[in-house]
Amino acid sequence: MPGKFNHDPKLVEEIAAHYREILRLVGEDPDREGLLKTPARAAKALLDITHGYSEDPLQIARQAIFEHCGSRMVIVKDIEFYSTCEHHILPFFGRVSVGYIPDGKMIGLSKLARIVDSFARRLQVQERLTAQVCNLLAEAMPTKGVIVSCTAEHLCMKMRGVEKQEGATTTFDYCGQFETDPSLREEFMRLCKEM
Repeated sequence: MPGKFNHDPKLVEEIAAHYREILRLVGEDPDREGLLKTPARAAKALLDITHGYSEDPLQIARQAIFEHCGSRMVIVKDIEFYSTCEHHILPFFGRVSVGYIPDGKMIGLSKLARIVDSFARRLQVQERLTAQVCNLLAEAMPTKGVIVSCTAEHLCMKMRGVEKQEGATTTFDYCGQFETDPSLREEFMRLCKEM
């Protein structure tokens, strides 16, 4: 079954050559049976997990902005994501919750998940991912405020370095009324726990 993405064969071949050399440098034999196709598979996987570079999150958002005259707060909770730490090229993954207060407009709910995915599928750090989602929504449509929380587990902390298995990191970013009114931040957190 073909993959989700169509990759340029020349680009796959070029990246695969580097993976082949990495295998040799770590002491493996890239010509042994189990590794013959690994460089090409790894190249395709790398292109898959970084496909966010080929997307424009603002364009994604603007495809589904609609008139709206209700709702004090809209929350989409627990959008799962998978990303790659730019410091160690190891995965981190978790959930993002997004809240916003409409100001005459709303965004299609599935676009929020696509925006998260578009930023997550790059070499990334969690703090920047959280801020990018928040800033993009504030730019894409009129709102009275946006808040984003992100909780993730990092394999760079679990597999290497301190090797702590139970650690998770939570980051927040917010703007507009969420910045000036602490009770709105508290309401968002409470609603996220209750949902």
